[in-house]
Amino acid sequence: MEYRRSPHGGENLGVIGLGLGSVHLAPVEERVAIFKLALEKGVNFFDLCCGNVETFKLFGEAVKPIREKIYTQMHFGAVYDSGEYGFSRDLDQMIDNFTMLLRESGLGYTDFGYVHCIDEDDDFEKVMAPGGLFEKMREMKKQGLIRHLGFSSHTPSIARRFLELDDIDMFMFSINPAYDYSKGEYGYGAAEERRELYELAARKGVGISVMKPFAAGQLLDEKQSPLNIQLSRNQCLHYVLDRPAVLVALPGVNKLEHVDEALSYFKASGDDKDYSILSKAAPKSAEGRCVYCNHCAPCPMGIDIGLANKYYDLAKVGDELADSHYRKLSIKASSCVGCGHCESRCPFGVKQISRMAEIKEYFGE
Repeated sequence: MEYRRSPHGGENLGVIGLGLGSVHLAPVEERVAIFKLALEKGVNFFDLCCGNVETFKLFGEAVKPIREKIYTQMHFGAVYDSGEYGFSRDLDQMIDNFTMLLRESGLGYTDFGYVHCIDEDDDFEKVMAPGGLFEKMREMKKQGLIRHLGFSSHTPSIARRFLELDDIDMFMFSINPAYDYSKGEYGYGAAEERRELYELAARKGVGISVMKPFAAGQLLDEKQSPLNIQLSRNQCLHYVLDRPAVLVALPGVNKLEHVDEALSYFKASGDDKDYSILSKAAPKSAEGRCVYCNHCAPCPMGIDIGLANKYYDLAKVGDELADSHYRKLSIKASSCVGCGHCESRCPFGVKQISRMAEIKEYFGE
């Protein structure tokens, strides 16, 4: 497992967690085995938008001995009055369900409390109204029932509205190449709008946990993929984890082998993770823009070109940490000799020689 530190709170979060939305489809014994294996492998981040209350109970029992070492995100709006997952915007019902789930699971608190699935302005206005859900969640944070506040959404414009608040620590967002590069049929927002959202989150020190890294499995099948190309799980996960502000990717699991499939990412070679094939499907707006895929590697001078570009893009929009991270690189853009090796390999047509000169000038090397 690899870990990333949350900007707000300092928690070390495993970069691959588990989404438990469909784990209830597995028999009880297999669910228990899934939780046990994940914990043994170092998974410490779990999305608890589960299919039924029984799963909360099983999960709570599995993590009870190490509760303080694992991190959960729970959703206000996911309700379980019937024992199965449902959806509601009724304030009392949302609060009562959260309290019930803490009791039934024995978790005691959630590390991240999210307003569930806010995709429209009307919903945003309702949960943010005086006396509304978010005000109640702030109170619960003071009580210790929630440690960090956030939200889940599929819509960049809604996410930006939340990021205007001062107390958002993390949020859950749908990120994958299909959503980022299609024209709205499969994901809200254009490529540039989504890119700007990730950069804004990084600038504000707000982390992102990622749902739908495989676009509900569509990207794993050429016939179903909206991009008309097939990607592997490792390519999708690497793409997601390369986006600014992303701390955790959350593939869904409902079979024991799904855990090993997700964690095979850490044993995969660079070629297995290389997602530069996306250049065949990316829109015109993505041409000439570095997407940090590192297909240009290795640089003869040892520059990590993708990382240098990423820190530069973030520093330009005000991310002080990115500025600091760049300055700590052992080999910087100033080492570029203009050999053109990177440009000959870049599938997105980025003029990296001029970019290196631009980066060098920006950081005053």
